[in-house]
Amino acid sequence: MTAPTLGGSTVGLSRFLIRAFMRMHTWVYRRSGGQQMGWVQGARVLLLSTTGRRSGRLHTVPLGSVQDGDNYVVVASNGGKNWHPAWWLNLQSNPEALIEMGSRQIAVVAQRAQDDECARLGPLFSWLQRYQERTQREIPVVILRLVA
Repeated sequence: MTAPTLGGSTVGLSRFLIRAFMRMHTWVYRRSGGQQMGWVQGARVLLLSTTGRRSGRLHTVPLGSVQDGDNYVVVASNGGKNWHPAWWLNLQSNPEALIEMGSRQIAVVAQRAQDDECARLGPLFSWLQRYQERTQREIPVVILRLVA
């Protein structure tokens, strides 16, 4: 028996299911003020809203994060896939974004962590090394700096 497909591709089905889960995750998170679906792999979930680099529309994704002083840190791992997640490409085009922590909305500016920051922050994500081993690309560690 073959795997079910959408549009003739199991990749298409996988992307469809992931997007549907992300929308559902975001909806539950917002409805509960972050009380439900607020943790993933030991990391606090935040909702990151970026401006689409082509569409100009706001796109929101739930991401595991760690707090670093006043800032938040996320990782553009994309599950260890060989391509960057769309939210990271959007931030490269426009680093201004909005995060939601629980029911709070916070304006941030994204910046890729440099070598010394990566060495300090990367190990805070227990799964990062495992994901890095799956791909040839360097997985960005992203600092979301609060806008004053």
